[in-house]
Amino acid sequence: MIVVLGATGHTGSVVAETVLERKQPVRVVVRSADKGAVWAAKGAEVAVASLDDQAALTKALRGASGAYLLIPPNYGATSWLAEQRRRIDRIAEAVKASEVAHVVLLSSIGGHLAEGTGPIRASRYGEQTLTSVARNVTILRPGYFMDNWASGIGIAKKTGLLPSFIPSQMKMPMIFTRDIGRVAADRLIAAGVGHAIVELAGPEEYSPEQVATALGGILGQAVAVQAAPLSAVVPTFTSFGFSAEAAGLFEEMYASFSKSAVGYERPKSLVRGTFSLAEALREMV
Repeated sequence: MIVVLGATGHTGSVVAETVLERKQPVRVVVRSADKGAVWAAKGAEVAVASLDDQAALTKALRGASGAYLLIPPNYGATSWLAEQRRRIDRIAEAVKASEVAHVVLLSSIGGHLAEGTGPIRASRYGEQTLTSVARNVTILRPGYFMDNWASGIGIAKKTGLLPSFIPSQMKMPMIFTRDIGRVAADRLIAAGVGHAIVELAGPEEYSPEQVATALGGILGQAVAVQAAPLSAVVPTFTSFGFSAEAAGLFEEMYASFSKSAVGYERPKSLVRGTFSLAEALREMV
């Protein structure tokens, strides 16, 4: 039995779908029964558990040969880092108590760095905490999600401009979440032994300028990058409902990305996905 947290999200849904396609038993963990109905119809077992309910999480993980774990962020939390760490601690205790055989944890590029990474600091804490309690754990460190550009597509359609806090010509690792989910499913089915780190990227690196060009080709109109200053990160993110702390952490992260200060620990052993930027953008439009 493979257990999947976050089955209603981008990566978790791909994990669950892939494992089901390969005729393996799946148990999805959802916050309410209605969110699990679609998975039950596909043949998955459904467990209802909140990340705040350690006992329910332990029950959901018990008997699993593998589990896909991610910690959904509550960006509105006033003390965001402390809240994420509490959630990670509860999941870690559930992993320990359930004795799940193998854990695949979604972390992030830069998960090995101690500071200067903004919200990735929570991913680092998750790596350290889960590694200390899980017998066998595979840590996934993907690059920047191609899916993050979806929020700017509407603006690009209306104005021909694609806002970016990343310098327009700076290439950076990006990956489509479908590739992340597929790799996670592969690792779960393979039942890893020991502790492993898998760093993920797309077929190549891309710049915001390349994103704008690819998007323009799909939309059939000219699209140019609109460079946004780092000073605009906090007001922009707080307008989306982020707390001041969470918004400040994203400013720190974008500042580090802009200086190429966030990268892979082992770039020579990257696992690359197959979805190109253009293919990913077509699915978002």
